[in-house]
Amino acid sequence: MAWFLLIVAGLFEVVWAFSMKQSEGFTRLWPTVITFAAMLVSFGLLSWSMRVLPLGTAYTIWTGIGAVGAFTVGVLFLGEALTPLRVLAAILIVGGLVLMKLSSPQ
Repeated sequence: MAWFLLIVAGLFEVVWAFSMKQSEGFTRLWPTVITFAAMLVSFGLLSWSMRVLPLGTAYTIWTGIGAVGAFTVGVLFLGEALTPLRVLAAILIVGGLVLMKLSSPQ
């Protein structure tokens, strides 16, 4: 259950990052509201998963999901560049996440 909550927390991190971009510096109401709501959910689920998972594992997985997810959303929805080096960086992050999961005792 802790792993599931951690993955959902990471997905909510992507939501708040995207909505923060859409808020244009917190000048647009609804994207700002979504940003803060998604932050609360994301942090809450991260905290809950940390009851079971080690800090280093949970935080690394959470930020990794957020990083790769934000990269993907940026490319798919915001027209950000999809270059070989950026793809390689995302692959390396995912590889690190897999290794972190495999090395976790839970």
